[in-house]
Amino acid sequence: MILTNIEIIPGKNIVEHYGLVQGNSIRAKHIGRDIMAGFKNVIGGELKGYTELLSESRQEATERMVKQAEDFGANAVVNVRFSTSSIAAGAAEMYVYGTAVKVE
Repeated sequence: MILTNIEIIPGKNIVEHYGLVQGNSIRAKHIGRDIMAGFKNVIGGELKGYTELLSESRQEATERMVKQAEDFGANAVVNVRFSTSSIAAGAAEMYVYGTAVKVE
């Protein structure tokens, strides 16, 4: 599966268009990560626990989008975009979407 954030794939022709595909993952904060994040807020630095959480969420959301594209018969997703939003106190959604196509 080819994934790109541009509208075309250089050297390929889009021969079929299947429409919007999407995937999401909603994750809640972990008490252990919150404690460590609190320490980091005092001394500064990367919040590695949250970096891992977002990375895992992004991967899971992307896998769900790819599965949906494969179900349509697509072999590529163009114009891929990511978005995050707060769902509730301590929980956030990672959302990914794009246009499923077949390229040759």
